[in-house]
Amino acid sequence: MTDVTTPKQDRSRATRQHLLETTIRCLARHGWETSTVGFIASEAGISRGAVQHHYRTREALILGALEFMFEERAALLDALPEPPAGGPGRVHAVVAGLVDAIGGELFRAALQVWTVAAADPELRAAVVPLERRFARGVHRRAVRLLGVDDADPEMRALIQATLDMARGLALADVLTDDSRRRERVVRAWSAQLAAALDTPGPAT
Repeated sequence: MTDVTTPKQDRSRATRQHLLETTIRCLARHGWETSTVGFIASEAGISRGAVQHHYRTREALILGALEFMFEERAALLDALPEPPAGGPGRVHAVVAGLVDAIGGELFRAALQVWTVAAADPELRAAVVPLERRFARGVHRRAVRLLGVDDADPEMRALIQATLDMARGLALADVLTDDSRRRERVVRAWSAQLAAALDTPGPAT
């Protein structure tokens, strides 16, 4: 329960964050159909009226959660430690970090929204700009972590291939635990990417 001594604005912000985190968890674990306003409110331990005080419609709540989710995923990428200046593990550390940050519960929640948006023009129109903004942010962070020249078309293509691979591995992990195969794929791709960047690949 929120401390009554906490300023009202801070309590409101904390409630909103808790609500968005609960929405993401509900989407990831229970799916779009189950994640109604009433269900999310119950899971969050707050009233339906309190939810609608912050988000008047389910769509507004879902979009708010999606934007929050993208910010959280971007924060995960920003939190990745700077890779060592050199050595066989540099590229592998970056690729593994990108794969971990892009996948997981956040990806599963986003997948629920993308699936519905594919058949809902209004929702798609709201989701696509958010997804593009996130994709650009991830690309910039990958470029920074790998220390590549983004003006080089080949380097840009390699970065995009890396991010596409990360999303593909996240999708493969939705139904079953794919961690063992994911580790092998990440290591193999890291070696290929390191060679393309003229950087030693990860030690085997």
